[in-house]
Parts: sequence; C-alpha cells; structure tokens
Amino acid sequence: EVRLVASGGGLVQAGGSLRLSCTTSGFAFTDKVLGWFRQAPGKEREGVSLIRTSDGHTYYADSAKGRFTISSDNVKSTVYLQMNSLKPEDTAIYYCAAATRNYGMAFLETIYDYWGQGTQITVST
Repeated sequence: EVRLVASGGGLVQAGGSLRLSCTTSGFAFTDKVLGWFRQAPGKEREGVSLIRTSDGHTYYADSAKGRFTISSDNVKSTVYLQMNSLKPEDTAIYYCAAATRNYGMAFLETIYDYWGQGTQITVST
C-alpha cells in the first residue's frame, strides 16, 4: 500500500518558519519526482516545489523562490519543505505528491499518482 503522510503544519506569525515533512512508503523512493502543492481557501491547488530524488534537482514556483527549500532523504523516503519568511498569503493546505512515472518535472497534477492527506498552514499577521 502506498502512503504519503504529511506533517509539520501549524499556526505561525508572518515572518516565521515551518518545516513540512512527507514520509512515504509502498513505492521505490529513488528516481521519482516528489513535490509540494497547496490550496488556499477559495483558490485552485497550485504547485509550490518539486524535487527529483535521483539527483536532487529542484524546481520552485515563483512564490516560493528564495523563501522555501525542498529536500529529500532517500534513506528515510521523506521529502521536506523548509519554509522561511512566511507570509499570510502562504496560508493554505499543503499536500505532498509523488509521480512514479517518468514524465519529468512539472506542476501538472495529472502526472502525480499519489497524494498525501494535506497539512494546514496558517500564517497570521
């Protein structure tokens, strides 16, 4: 059974930091693309950051560049998202996702086979 379990969300003041974790099981973690997406209230889900676990190559949405850092631990089959300088507009439910087929790195949701349950981040002013 494939599982993606996201954790680390919470309430933080603007300017603060949080680190999300997504622990995976049930599929080979190496040579996959894993990513973080988010959905704010009343908005569509959007991509935040991706990582290719074979070589650590990363990709960021413009909103995340310079503030967020994605990383992975291939031994623990876990992907992380370090979020610094958080803003109220970062408030959303954050989802991790895994693409197990080789479609490259993109925020196109249809290429992601598995999704975590989501973790809420609320950034207060």
